[in-house]
Amino acid sequence: MIILASDHGGYELKEKIKNYLAKNYDVVDVGAFVYDDKDDYPKYAKLAMQRMIESKNARAIVLCGSGVGMSIICNRYKGIYATIGVSEEQVRLARQHNNINVLNLGGRNTSFAKAKKLIEVFLNTDFEGGRHTKRLNAIDK
Repeated sequence: MIILASDHGGYELKEKIKNYLAKNYDVVDVGAFVYDDKDDYPKYAKLAMQRMIESKNARAIVLCGSGVGMSIICNRYKGIYATIGVSEEQVRLARQHNNINVLNLGGRNTSFAKAKKLIEVFLNTDFEGGRHTKRLNAIDK
């Protein structure tokens, strides 16, 4: 399952991503469901993280204007490892070494073409475990 969420800053890109992913994945969209420039990213980040906690082995892609606001909220939840997708290599390493389960994207600074590449790396790269597991356990303590 892939959980999607966005505020107004990421809404347009989220809708494109949802249509793209729905062809091959079970996608759960927790909002926003319409463009409203008065909505706030904390609301949608919290909805996505609540759904992540309820669901085992889910991943999430959350979007706001820059990706930063959503990332801040997501990383406040135990067991959630979120990062802003900047490059394919950065996302690959974040999956391999940090076991990220949330990919944050900036709707205002990420093209749909780039988002698709980052998402494919996010969804198709495995966590290496080993020495990295010890580090993640230290974070959760």
